[in-house]
Amino acid sequence: MQPSSAAPAVKKPFYKVLYVQVIFAIVLGAAVGWLFPDFGKNDWVKAMGDGFIKLIKMVIGPIIFCTVVSGIAHIEDAKKVGRVGVKALIYFEVVSTFALVIGLLLGNILRPGAGFSGKAPDAAAVANFAKAAGENKSVDFILNIIPDSVVGAFAKGDILQILLFSILFGFSLMVLGERGKTVRAFVDDVAHGVFGVIAIVMKAAPFGAFGAMAYTVGKFGPAALGSLIGLIGTFYLTAALFIFIVLGLIARIAGFSIFRFLAYIKEELLIVLGTSSSESALPQLMEKLELLGCSKSVVGLVVPTGYSFNLDGTNIYMTLATLFIAQAMGVDLTLSDQMTILIVAMLTSKGASGVTGAGFITLAATLTVVNPALVPGMAIVLGIDKFMSECRALTNLCGNGVSCIVVSWWEKELDRTKLNAALKRRVDPSDLETAVTTG
Repeated sequence: MQPSSAAPAVKKPFYKVLYVQVIFAIVLGAAVGWLFPDFGKNDWVKAMGDGFIKLIKMVIGPIIFCTVVSGIAHIEDAKKVGRVGVKALIYFEVVSTFALVIGLLLGNILRPGAGFSGKAPDAAAVANFAKAAGENKSVDFILNIIPDSVVGAFAKGDILQILLFSILFGFSLMVLGERGKTVRAFVDDVAHGVFGVIAIVMKAAPFGAFGAMAYTVGKFGPAALGSLIGLIGTFYLTAALFIFIVLGLIARIAGFSIFRFLAYIKEELLIVLGTSSSESALPQLMEKLELLGCSKSVVGLVVPTGYSFNLDGTNIYMTLATLFIAQAMGVDLTLSDQMTILIVAMLTSKGASGVTGAGFITLAATLTVVNPALVPGMAIVLGIDKFMSECRALTNLCGNGVSCIVVSWWEKELDRTKLNAALKRRVDPSDLETAVTTG
């Protein structure tokens, strides 16, 4: 079935390919925002980007529920679920630590905040962020994972709460055995329907990318980076080193090329670049990972969990931004302080989903614990957070994709034939639509 589905993609005119349309939309949006900033800042233009993200977010809850429940319910042995979960969490913690360390190393070597000549604007702009982060105690975080009601979790789109209920419901169907067969089949059918909705929504991706990029450039302007260009450059460099060196070595050990994998998910990367949200590409990423040879059960468990526990881009951002703020404010951080950053950032990053701006909230939480005197310095990076949000989301997406392949390989549930075949050819989004509708 794979060869037949690939043929139409090759014959399709280039201008009808989704990633080409998204590239054109991003470039056009940047040009419009630069040349016509008043138009770019228009609420209707902004609504194009925000609307697309909302269209995606409206099905994130059902998708996570269906994939996690289906992944667990179809596993006969409960020990396997626990085994996959433990392997995933071990991988997440090890790789997240590498992300945090590489952020600290580059921050100390390049010192982008040293010699910062600007003055931090009024800290009132970040008071709400700091207050919210200060109230985010560890015990509250644990309690917040438990929803007051299942309906409320879906209504608010709380990923961790939905994930908890999905795991419990999946185990319940597993225990029911044959009696739960009808419900399992229903959940599978709902999942196909929801992926069908995604296939329709993704046709609006170019409009969403155009609106988001035009508004960003129109509001902040090409010169908005100013003296903070060093932080942005350092952050992008650090993220690139993490992806190509750390994830590249991990991919090589698992037997695939990180470059081929990035080419395989280029559509998702471009969508994330345009929307600044890794959640916007979550449904397509999960479907592509299955087509890549990862088992359905591993994809259903690892990817949704990774969106809350494997945020490599957010980890790099928190350590690098913390050092930048300390350097800009002339606060010397001792080795002990920097070790505290590692520990605190490891905890505060959990649950910060791919929603735009979530990394800024976790930064506030980290600063509050490490040194409360640094919290007002968040105003320094507030204006450019949007420019780093794209890089956070891109790195998070790459990290979660690689993690799913590695855990599938570790669990001996990676189809090498599919993996090699898929990475050597171009996969068009229309292939996903065909796979979804045919099952």
